[in-house]
Amino acid sequence: MMVPALMLATFAVALFGAAGPALGAEPRVVGLRVGENGDRTRFVIDLDRKLDAEVFTLADPYRLVVNLPEVTFDITGPGQADGRGLIREYRYGLFKPGTSRVVLDLAGPATLDKFFTLSPSGRYGYRLVFDLTETSRQAFIDHVAERRAQNGAGPRRDPVQVPAMGADDGGKPVVVIDPGHGGTDPGTIGVLGRPEKTVVLGIAKTIRDRLEKSGRYEVHLTRDRDIFHSLRNRIRIAHEHQADLFISVHADALDNRNVRGATVYTLSETASDREAAALARKENKADLIGGIDLNTEAPEVAPILIDLAQRRSMNQSARLASFLVGELKQRHVVRTNTHRFAGFVVLKSPEVPSILLETGYLSNPRDARLLESRNGRARVAEAVARAVDSYFDTANATDF
Repeated sequence: MMVPALMLATFAVALFGAAGPALGAEPRVVGLRVGENGDRTRFVIDLDRKLDAEVFTLADPYRLVVNLPEVTFDITGPGQADGRGLIREYRYGLFKPGTSRVVLDLAGPATLDKFFTLSPSGRYGYRLVFDLTETSRQAFIDHVAERRAQNGAGPRRDPVQVPAMGADDGGKPVVVIDPGHGGTDPGTIGVLGRPEKTVVLGIAKTIRDRLEKSGRYEVHLTRDRDIFHSLRNRIRIAHEHQADLFISVHADALDNRNVRGATVYTLSETASDREAAALARKENKADLIGGIDLNTEAPEVAPILIDLAQRRSMNQSARLASFLVGELKQRHVVRTNTHRFAGFVVLKSPEVPSILLETGYLSNPRDARLLESRNGRARVAEAVARAVDSYFDTANATDF
C-alpha cells in the first residue's frame, strides 16, 4: 500500500484486514529489524501471522508508535535496542491489556512514507514494513496536531478521586507496592543484561509476600506482570485501593560502575543533590518512554499545594524513610546520605505517604547479582517489612 508522503504522521490507521486463523493462544512477534537504504530507514516487525496494527507519531521528543493486539515478544533481549538512520532506538512491550506497543525514538522529524505487509517467503513469515523518510519539524508538528484534532483528543482534566485512607475503617492498613517501569519502558539495562523492570518486579513480589505473611496488611502491586503504567495511573491505583502507604521500587545506574548501595527518596521540589535531581528527571520521563502523548493527558499531577494535608503526608513519608534507612543499614548495602529528596512525579500524592526505594545499582556487578538473587530480594523485603511495622506501630503515638 503506497501512501503520499507525510500523510501517515497525521492519523492512526489499521494496516491490515482481519487476522488469519489463530495459531495458538497468542500471536508472536519473532523479530524486530532496522535497515537503511539511501535516505530511507526501514523498520520491520516479523510476525507468526497477519495482524492489525495502528501507527501514529508523537512530538517532543519525536516518536513513532505502533500498536498491535496483545502479542508475545518471542525475542531475546531486555526490551529495547539501538536503531539506525532515522531511528535512534526502539522499545517494545505490553502497553495495556489487549495492546502491545513498539515505540521508535526518532533521530529527528520523519514521516512514514509508506507501509505494507509482506506474506511469508522463504525463511521469513509475515512482516510489517515501515519506511521512514526525513521531513521538517513544522510538517511533523502540523500532522501530529491534525491527528489530535481528528481524534478529538483535547487535553483531559479529569481529577483523581481521593478516597478516605484505608485503615480509617478499622481494617488492615493498605500498602501499595509499585514496581517501577514495565512494558515499553524497560528502565535501566543492567551490566548483566537484565532490564530494571524485570529485576524490580521480582523484588516487589518478594516484598508483597513478606508483608502478607505477617497477616497485618492488605498489600497490592501496581503491576504483577510486564506491563506499562503511566505515572499518573500508578498514583490512581494507590487511590483506588485507599492506600495508607505507597512504596515505589527501582534500581539505579551510573556511569561509575564502582558505586553501589540502596537509597531512599521522599518528595521535595528542591533536590538534595545534583544526582538526586538527575535521577528524578530520568524517572519522570517514564510516560514519554512508554509512548504517551502528554498533550492529551492531564498534567503529570496538578501543582501540589503545600497545605496541612501535604505537609502531614511529607512528614509521614520522611518517618517511614527514616525507619527504612535504619533497617537497610542492618541487612543491606546502602550509600552514604541514604535518605535523599527530589521531585519524583510518582511521589506527588498529597494524601498518601510515599517513598521511592532505589534498591541498588544495576550498573555495579555486585549489586546486580545481589538484587537478582533470592537472598538479595529477601534482605530488601525484610528491611521494608520491618520499617512498615515500625511505622504503623508508632503511628498512634505520633502527632502527624
